[in-house]
Amino acid sequence: MNNSTIVLVLLSVVIAGGLSYFQYFFKAKSRSNTTKLLAFLRFLTIFGLLLLLINPIVSRSTFETIKMPLPIVVDNSSSIVDLKANQITQEVYEKLASNSDLKNKFEVQTYRFDSEFQSAEAFDFKGKQTNLDAVAENLKSIYKNRSFPTVLISDGNQTTGSDYVFSFDAINKVYPLVVGDTTMYLDLKINQINVNKYAFHKNKFPVEVFLQYAGTKSVTAKFSITQGNEVLTSQSVSFSPSKKSEVINVLLPADKSGLQIYNAKISSSETEKNTYNNSKKFAVEVIDQKSEIALISAINHPDLGALKRAIETNAQRKVTILKPNQVNSLNNYNVLILYQPTAEFKSVLEANKKLKINTFILTGNKTDFGFLNQQQADFEFKMSSQKEDYLANFNSDFNVFATENIGFENFPPLENPYGTITAKPNVSVLLTSSIRNVATNAPLLAFSDTAGKRSAYLFGENIWKWRAESFVSKKSFEAFDVFIDKTIQFLASNDSKKSLIVNHERFYNSGDALEITAQYFNKNYELDEKARLTIAVTNTKTKQVKKYDLLKTTSNFKVNLDGLAPGSYSFTVKELNSNASYSSTFEVIDFDIEKQFVNPDVAKLKQLASQTKGAVYVPNQVDALIKALLDNPDYKEVQKAVVQKTPLIDWYWLLVLIAITLASEWFIRKYNGLL
Repeated sequence: MNNSTIVLVLLSVVIAGGLSYFQYFFKAKSRSNTTKLLAFLRFLTIFGLLLLLINPIVSRSTFETIKMPLPIVVDNSSSIVDLKANQITQEVYEKLASNSDLKNKFEVQTYRFDSEFQSAEAFDFKGKQTNLDAVAENLKSIYKNRSFPTVLISDGNQTTGSDYVFSFDAINKVYPLVVGDTTMYLDLKINQINVNKYAFHKNKFPVEVFLQYAGTKSVTAKFSITQGNEVLTSQSVSFSPSKKSEVINVLLPADKSGLQIYNAKISSSETEKNTYNNSKKFAVEVIDQKSEIALISAINHPDLGALKRAIETNAQRKVTILKPNQVNSLNNYNVLILYQPTAEFKSVLEANKKLKINTFILTGNKTDFGFLNQQQADFEFKMSSQKEDYLANFNSDFNVFATENIGFENFPPLENPYGTITAKPNVSVLLTSSIRNVATNAPLLAFSDTAGKRSAYLFGENIWKWRAESFVSKKSFEAFDVFIDKTIQFLASNDSKKSLIVNHERFYNSGDALEITAQYFNKNYELDEKARLTIAVTNTKTKQVKKYDLLKTTSNFKVNLDGLAPGSYSFTVKELNSNASYSSTFEVIDFDIEKQFVNPDVAKLKQLASQTKGAVYVPNQVDALIKALLDNPDYKEVQKAVVQKTPLIDWYWLLVLIAITLASEWFIRKYNGLL
C-alpha cells in the first residue's frame, strides 16, 4: 500500500473509534461490558465499511522455482531406418527421457521432426523429408528469450530447408547425438541434377549433374544418361581420395515434344553398400511454341531489367527490349509491353490497331497521359505534374485468372503523377492504390478483355523494388516471377474464358507434395464457392482409379495426392453441378531423397556443436552426455517472484464480517431492551 492509502486507513480507525465512542460512551450513565461489546461491534462495522470505500490493494509475494527446459529432439525420417539406426535411436531416446536426475534438474520435453516439427513421445521413422532448419526455428519460438541446451538425436542428413548449422541460436548449446554407422564406405552418388523444366522442340537443352564420391582409393566410373533403352550420352569419370566430386555438363537433344523422362546413372566395378543413389530420374517438358514479347521503352530504367528477368524465368518466354524507333515490325511478337508511353509510341500503337496484339502498359513520371487518353478506351486520365507514392492493396474478389496475394501490401510504393484515374466498366482491378495508408480506391493494376483484345495496366514505376522486396521476404524471386508470368499468360492467350481452371505440374518427385488446385466460375465468370469438384486419378499402367473430392480453401479448391506410387497418371477434374471437366496427365518420378545417404553427416553435426559451443556424442556415450548436462553449472533452476495484488473489495469475507457485526449488535441491543 502507498502512503496515502495508509493515511486513509489510519483516519478510518480514528473515525470509526470516534463514532463508536460518541454513540455508546458520550454522556453515558454506565459503561458496562455489554456497552463495551456494542461499541466494539459498531467500531468494526464502521471501520469495515470505510475500508471498502478506500479499497486498498493488498499485495502478496510468493516464489516459484522454474526449471531450465531440456528439449530432446529425435530425427523421425526414413533415413534413420535406411542407416539401420532406428533401434539404437529409440534406446538412446528412452534412456535420456526416463533419466530421473535429468527430470529433477530440467523440464524435459521431447519432440520429433521430419518435414515438420512436433511434440512427440513415439516415433515411426517414416518421414519423407528431413528439415533440421525447422527444428531451430520452432525451438526459438517455443523458448523465446530463454536459455536452454538441446539434445539432437539425428544422422545430420538434411534434405530440405536452410542450412541448419547457422539456424540454431549460438548462445544455446546443442549436443548432437550421432546415430548411424560412421564407418566410411565406398559410395558413388548423383548428388544433384540441374535442368530446366521446359525445353523447345528441335533445340538442345543443358543438363548439369553433380557427382560425389566417398572412399579411400582411386576409382574410374561410367556416367550415362538414358531415355528408355537409348543411351543419349556416356563418359568416364575418375575419382580419388583427393578428388571427391565432379560436375558434368551435357547438352541433350529435344527431339520429341511432350513430357520426356530421362535417367542419369553412375556405376563402377567396385562393390557399394548403397546403389540406390547411383541413379536419378529427371523430366523435361518439350514444347514447340515460344512466346515472343517486345518490351518497348524510350527511356532507360531498372524496371526493364526486372521485367525481363521475371518473364524469362519461364523458358517459354523471350523478351526483346526495343526503343519505339527500333520497331520495324510487330508480326513476330505475341505480347507488347509499353513502358511509359509518349508520343514516340504513336507509330507502334497505330501498327497494333491492325494486328491487335495484347498489350501491357506501365506508366510513370515520364508518361504522356494526354497521348494515352487518345490511344486507349479503358481509362480516362486527369493527371497533374506532382509526383506521388502509391501503395498497393490486393483485391481478393479479382477473378479474371487465379492468383495469390504475394504480400503486395508490404511492397514499396510505386511512383506516378498525382491525379484521377477513372476505369471503364469492362475493367477488372487486381490492385487498388492508397496514399500514406489512406485508400483511394483508384486502380493500380488492372486488366481488360474487350472484343477479343486483352490489356493490362500498371500505374506506377519502380516495380523492380517489388521484385527485390519479394526476394528479401521470401528468400526467392519465385513468388513475384510467378505473379508476372500469370500476367503474361493472360496476355499471351486469347482463348475464351473457361469455367473450370486447373493448376498442376506435369511431373512430381515421389515424396514431394503433390497438390492440384482448381477454380470454378459461373456464367458471369464469378468464382463459385458452392461448386462441387471431384477428381478421378488413373494409373495408366495398372488402370487403378482413385477418386477424391477437392476441398474448398480461401481462394480455390485443392486436393492432396501424396502417397501415389511412381508412374504415369491421367486425371479428370469434374464439377458435378454443371458437368464441366478438365483432363490431363502427370508423372510421378521414382525418387526417395532419404535413401541417398550411406553415412551420417558427422562433419555437419560437429560444425553445429562448435557453432553453439556444445559437443558431439555417439550412442555409447549417452552416460557421458547425461553427466555433462547434470554437471554443467550454467544449467540452474531459477526462482521467480510472483506478486499477487488483490483489491480489498474482492474479499467477500470482509462483507460477511460486516454483516455478522451488524446482526450481532442488533441482537444484543434487542436482547437487552436497548431498541
